[in-house]
Amino acid sequence: MSFEPGEVVMLKSGGQPMTVVASDDEHIDCIWLGEEGNLFRESIPAAALIAVPPGDDEVEDEDEDDDEEEESDDEDDEDEADDEDATSKRKRKVA
Repeated sequence: MSFEPGEVVMLKSGGQPMTVVASDDEHIDCIWLGEEGNLFRESIPAAALIAVPPGDDEVEDEDEDDDEEEESDDEDDEDEADDEDATSKRKRKVA
């Protein structure tokens, strides 16, 4: 399969979306950002890659944002519960 520079690809087994920077018949040079923002470049066999349809890489990012918001909501609920416990303890001491 042939990939063009600028095309977004992914390993068939999953992982980060990668951008094609160069290619020949058998190997595709790709770059991508790691989870901590590091830039990686690697030559990968063409047989191990699939093209990512435009827009599909953005859907993953939105799902991750939703997960982060849910975690944040859970932390807020825990903080409120702690505040209620502290208030009830103060009331008991006063009485």
